[in-house]
Amino acid sequence: MSTKLAIPKKSYYFFGDGKAEGNATMRDLLGGKGANLAEMSSTGVPVPPGFTITTDVCRLYYENSLAVPKKIDEELEKYIAKIEKSVGKKFGDKEDPLLVSVRSGSKFSMPGMMDTILNLGLNDVNVEGLGNKTGNMRFALDNYRRFISMFGNVVLSIDKDLFEQVISKKKSEKRIKQDSSLQVNDLKDIVKKFKSIIKRKSGEPFPDDPFVQLRMSRDAVFRSWNNPRAISYRRMNEIPSEIGTAVNIQAMVYGNMGNTSGTGVGFTRNPSTGDNIFFGEYLVNAQGEDVVAGVRTPQPIAQLKSDMPDVYKQLEQITSKLEKHYKDVQDFEFTVQENELFMLQTRNGKRTVQAAVKIAVDMVKEKLITKEEALMRIEPNQLDQLLHPSLDPKAKVDVIAKGLPASPGAASGKVYFTAEEAVKHGAKNKVILVREETNPDDIEGMHAAVGILTARGGMTSHAAVVARGMGTCCVSGVEAIRVSAAKKQFQVGKLIIKEGEMITLNGSTGEVIMGEVATIEPELSGEFAEFMSWADQVRTLKVRTNADTPEDAAKAVKFGAEGIGLCRTEHMFFAEDRIPIVQEMILADTPEGRQLALDKL
Repeated sequence: MSTKLAIPKKSYYFFGDGKAEGNATMRDLLGGKGANLAEMSSTGVPVPPGFTITTDVCRLYYENSLAVPKKIDEELEKYIAKIEKSVGKKFGDKEDPLLVSVRSGSKFSMPGMMDTILNLGLNDVNVEGLGNKTGNMRFALDNYRRFISMFGNVVLSIDKDLFEQVISKKKSEKRIKQDSSLQVNDLKDIVKKFKSIIKRKSGEPFPDDPFVQLRMSRDAVFRSWNNPRAISYRRMNEIPSEIGTAVNIQAMVYGNMGNTSGTGVGFTRNPSTGDNIFFGEYLVNAQGEDVVAGVRTPQPIAQLKSDMPDVYKQLEQITSKLEKHYKDVQDFEFTVQENELFMLQTRNGKRTVQAAVKIAVDMVKEKLITKEEALMRIEPNQLDQLLHPSLDPKAKVDVIAKGLPASPGAASGKVYFTAEEAVKHGAKNKVILVREETNPDDIEGMHAAVGILTARGGMTSHAAVVARGMGTCCVSGVEAIRVSAAKKQFQVGKLIIKEGEMITLNGSTGEVIMGEVATIEPELSGEFAEFMSWADQVRTLKVRTNADTPEDAAKAVKFGAEGIGLCRTEHMFFAEDRIPIVQEMILADTPEGRQLALDKL
């Protein structure tokens, strides 16, 4: 980020109340999330009001020795005032405070790689006000403890396990399993301990001033553009490092206000198979990070139809409208606050190549896109994934557990329990990364593994989304397994599988199988043949094959090759019955002997 940048005329873009200063075409400036929030707002989709700080400001932040220029910084209060006016609450108010979320959002989707902070604006005084105003002190304190731990981890770089240990200890003391079972006094004690962790680790007390919290969080999100996992993800996906991230600051809506509230993520079509089925997951009485982090295994979205039928119907209508608007599968996030639906994000969904081919063909038939647009939706190198083998249905298998089929395919490999070990051994062996749940810091290990297995998390968890994007087999939410990274083993009932032992994952069924399983060549779908026939209609290059044996030639013709481009005749002589004859020809003493050998060939 070395080019000298001028202060832009406009650094903040407001959205809300059915209006927006930006739109979907402004991804370079507002990032994908900010551009789509603006677009949704202006098309009448219910979106909590907020504003986007542009990617220009991120670049200036890095150019200006990790500081937002004063002139831009001074405008922050003005845009917070716009949110205040929209929702009728004051930021930092003692009785009924406006709380905000602070989220990253670059031009390219980078799921889980950068940072998010929720419930910003709380302190020891107004948490009481929030509890009194809502009549729900447990809800207020739950938000406060979430905010302090996120702030500590994201802004102050304190290990989140320190906060998790406090909660785990409290739950074991109280003999409860779920965070939602913690009572008011438990949460007060947790908040107190969280604040002492922050004082001990950072040397400073937790900041009470909401604007101090906001500025520190904004800067932390800018810094997260260059955290190790974001850098790794950009390298793997060839995303330029100089584009920076936008920051989205938005009024909070609460999925954790009780049993008429919830949060979820979903896709307008199945991202594994491409089937035109509404697909997703949600949690009642939870906040958004609970679903994608895989901390609790969520409910399938079909269950929402019986839990909150009106919300489900509205969600189906909105997401169908979004798919038609963007002419692509949408990956969306939503929150329900006391039976009122809010959309928090939409973006083009990451999908497997099997799904991509089916969706492209189906959308042409639905007259959403043209054949030419369908062809441009799929990278040629992705098609290679369709040629990977699958498990032989005739093979005898020892299924030891079953989870969710999060990303299809089949993979056999040796199990390892940390990203570092997966990278170390993945260079020489096929490895399966086994985790309680993955987090964005595991990205290098996920890249090195041929398969991913998690004990927790659903079909839309971090592990599932990233695995599908990479074309890696994944089985998630296998609740029967107990993972111990410390002991380098996982347990299913009385069976213990140790580091380095071989297992097989069936990402199409969710089965976890002991040992290595035989595979068969893939069967290509009718959609694939149709898709490739469209490519034949528009291409100008003829495609021939390199084939050295009759078997190679037959396979090439099956895949549409129009002839032989290169044939190395010496490879034809490597067959078991031909090698001795070739040797006889080479070693023959006379022309007649040589001819005799050639005749045999």
